[in-house]
Amino acid sequence: MLKVCSFMPAVTQMLYDMGLQEHLYGVTFECPPQALKEKKPVVRCILEGKNYTSKQIDVFFSESKQEGKKLYYVDEEALAEIAPDIIFTQDMCDVCQIDTECTAAAVANLDKQPELISISPMGFDDVFQNAVTIAKALDKEEVAYAYLIKLNDRVNHVIDTIIASKAPKKKVLLLEWLEPIYNCGHWIPHQIDFAGGVDIMSNPSGNSGVISWEDILAYNPEVIVIAPCGFSMKRTLSEMHLLLLKDGWNSLEAVQKQQVFITDFDLFTQSSAGTLVDGIELLAGLFHPEAISIPSRLKGKYQKFYEF
Repeated sequence: MLKVCSFMPAVTQMLYDMGLQEHLYGVTFECPPQALKEKKPVVRCILEGKNYTSKQIDVFFSESKQEGKKLYYVDEEALAEIAPDIIFTQDMCDVCQIDTECTAAAVANLDKQPELISISPMGFDDVFQNAVTIAKALDKEEVAYAYLIKLNDRVNHVIDTIIASKAPKKKVLLLEWLEPIYNCGHWIPHQIDFAGGVDIMSNPSGNSGVISWEDILAYNPEVIVIAPCGFSMKRTLSEMHLLLLKDGWNSLEAVQKQQVFITDFDLFTQSSAGTLVDGIELLAGLFHPEAISIPSRLKGKYQKFYEF
């Protein structure tokens, strides 16, 4: 049986979702809780266990990148013990997760050289194709298609329900970081679109980036969704003062109408097909509650933010 290490939480989640976790032997410290209970963490980060603010994290990552320092490292002894046939890595972001270059350096001295497969989606369709890539590498391609058929049915149900309701698109702003303020990119704008919204501040199928507060005020969104990468709702709440202190916060339409929502990051910035579909279902219920209900299993993944 092929042995796999996943250096991406999203890949780990999809392996579990597709019932292929028996192939999985090594994971990262950021992988889903079930995987961390059952598999050996082989990727660590120098910020692991630290409780830095958004600003401190941004400065640390920026300075480290300028100096050529690597933030992630591999437990090479543990990796050698596993002796994987395949390692799933990524080249989309060297800030959030370990990249292929760093991984290649770590495996260079292994007796058995694993195949490195980069999973680097840019848009929503890429994420679905990634599931096929993962399953195909394990000679289980048909499992991916069965998995994706069910997910496509759920997305189509959301789209059809919103169309039938004739609800107009909501003007949305989804933030991936708070200090500095980042818009959303990659597949997230597509999630928003499927859910019956539009975020003209976003960068579909491209990297997220810093946006100005003045532009946000001019845009004046109807709904604001806050999902900083890697942050739980509790951690995000501890930094909401960064927005509350901004001039004009109270005047935003989303604030006036109490349409500001905090969500767990994994429904948006973790690129596993199933969690992104969960995110679409959640957003649809937030944007158009008169047309579609939020599934009960997702009720604990968001909360409304009331403060002015």
